[in-house]
Amino acid sequence: MSFLQSDAEVVLAYLEFRHRVVSLIREIPESQATLSVPLCPVWEVSSVISHMVGVPEDILAGRMEGVTTDAWTQAQVDRHEGESLSQLADALLATSVEFDVVLPHIPSPTNSQMVMDAVTHEHDLRHAIGRAGAQDSLAVNVALGWLLNMVEGKAPGLAQELLDSGVSHYELMRSLTGRRSVDQMKQIGVDGEQIKLLLQGTPLRVPMTAIEF
Repeated sequence: MSFLQSDAEVVLAYLEFRHRVVSLIREIPESQATLSVPLCPVWEVSSVISHMVGVPEDILAGRMEGVTTDAWTQAQVDRHEGESLSQLADALLATSVEFDVVLPHIPSPTNSQMVMDAVTHEHDLRHAIGRAGAQDSLAVNVALGWLLNMVEGKAPGLAQELLDSGVSHYELMRSLTGRRSVDQMKQIGVDGEQIKLLLQGTPLRVPMTAIEF
């Protein structure tokens, strides 16, 4: 059983994500560019946005060696070091000319994984600047679909159990991307210890202590 959304929905989810994030970036005061991002503790606000810009840039340039590793993402941050938030918003929008041609041809499930990463960092950014929103976006559902597929591959039956738990898609997504501590997951009715074990060996890590929201 697959929990993935259709390719058409994945494409639309990314287009909506980019429009939403470009608009959000343009609203952020430049003074907040250096704010720490609690859920990405080695990054500032500008770093997270640089990563968002860097993913489509690297796909277009064929720079996929080491994809998802810390070195790959840090190179994206380094490439845009010193750019203003306005410049970063322009850079993300500028990728659309070529990337929107490529986007429908990115194979499944890689396309859903890309959206999962993008929307995860959208909400990391929103948390850092205190601008919650878009928790019911199509991108959240696409991300959750990819994450549930991962869960199903490791613990058959658990994905449907999580879907049937009554926990919101947003909270499930944040739990499965390592944005909730074990105790926070327990508070919303998710087995945090089980999720922590499932995420071992992936780039997603459950925080040791609760992150205040």
